[in-house]
Amino acid sequence: MKTIFEKSNDVAGVTLTDEKEDLSFLDKSLLRTDAVGLPSVSELEAMRHYKELSDRNFCIEKGFYPLGSCTMKYNPKVNELLAGLEGFVNLHPLSDDIDSQGALELMYKLQEALKTVTGMDAVTLQPAAGAHGELTGMMIIKKYFDVKGEKRKKVIIPDSAHGTNPASAHFCGFDIVPVKSNEKGQVDIQALKELLDADVAAIMMTNPNTLGIFEENVLEISELMHKNGSLLYYDGANFNAIMGKTNPKLMGFDVVHLNLHKTFATPHGGGGPGSGPVGVVDSLKEFLPSPVVDFDGEKYFRNCNIKHSIGSVKGFYGNFAVMVRAYAYILMMGTNLKEASENAVLNANYLKEKLKDAYLLPYDEPCMHEFVLSGDKQKEYGVSTLNIAKGLMDENTHPPTVYFPLIVHEAIMIEPTESENKEVLDKFVDVMLKIAEDAKTNPQKLISAPHTTPVKRLDETLAARQPDLKFVQ
Repeated sequence: MKTIFEKSNDVAGVTLTDEKEDLSFLDKSLLRTDAVGLPSVSELEAMRHYKELSDRNFCIEKGFYPLGSCTMKYNPKVNELLAGLEGFVNLHPLSDDIDSQGALELMYKLQEALKTVTGMDAVTLQPAAGAHGELTGMMIIKKYFDVKGEKRKKVIIPDSAHGTNPASAHFCGFDIVPVKSNEKGQVDIQALKELLDADVAAIMMTNPNTLGIFEENVLEISELMHKNGSLLYYDGANFNAIMGKTNPKLMGFDVVHLNLHKTFATPHGGGGPGSGPVGVVDSLKEFLPSPVVDFDGEKYFRNCNIKHSIGSVKGFYGNFAVMVRAYAYILMMGTNLKEASENAVLNANYLKEKLKDAYLLPYDEPCMHEFVLSGDKQKEYGVSTLNIAKGLMDENTHPPTVYFPLIVHEAIMIEPTESENKEVLDKFVDVMLKIAEDAKTNPQKLISAPHTTPVKRLDETLAARQPDLKFVQ
């Protein structure tokens, strides 16, 4: 496929005015003297070019997307219509509260809904992504101990954690202390006890963890941490597994972030948009970012009167359109929200049982919304997990997350979500079993995959180290 520059044919673009622009008020050093260098094609040619590009993309509407820990569920299109309502789209972010009552009411009610599902006592909607929520949560924890006059410097993080966890904690000035997993893929309680001292500020956990396994000793962990004067942070990346069944407050967590763009069915990928609200227990609500959306019984308003606030963490109070979509999803699901988690867990366990004989299952435990296989069996034939992923691309299936979590060699992390029916799951099983057989009988087919995609096997190392991002004529 040619680039838009290569298709340029000197067709004149749209002229917005017949008047000659008077730029004499600008310093001559600011004026361009050479051509802009933009392509010149007709409107129809431009439309065809970008349609062809879009057809080459893979999306949830095009095929199965079992990307582990990313919750690539279906995003209801009615939510897109609601997010595009004129009153929302055309509302200026600097409008006064009195002129923004509809938007503020939606945000307030979304906060209340998130308080209900997490058990937390207060919520901020400001963070613009999951990792941004992590950073906000750790800033709250740091400020909490600063106000108490305790200079705690350590944060404990399981060896199965998302990579953003240590990054977020370190960014707040904490030292990272890893705690190992036990033979069941859960936090090793004895190892945790040996790490606890007066310098530990918090532990960051995901439950279920990145192996898709529920931390069955979470109450003992919360008791140990609180007895040590430490706090518990809940990474909500895997919240899709527990909605309506339990919540972080019941597990003993003090801070939680959620990913609206995952759990609550708003589009994500390609760098955004995202939303990572943070909820806290009552003792931490005076540290939330300012402002929070409040209600005095008559009107909704942005409340900046937060005693020990960490300050604003996002201009214009977060990604509002994502909040509209998430709130619409919550209203649509209602009391059936827990069914999303039930079906997500059912789908994951179904796939796990179907595939665990053909692929190595390092932790043979009942899983929640996702599970992690290993490609070690296929590696014996020279076929790596990366080759398996490339082979899936030839079958109209997006590859699962690979090589994560790091504690599983040749990891293949699969999350089917609740969106898929049994026919789709069975087709995926057939494809995975076919690939396992190809690894034995025709490994070169997988080693050289993909064969049917618009772009074939790339040198990913070269692309990362020497990216070619500019078209030069």
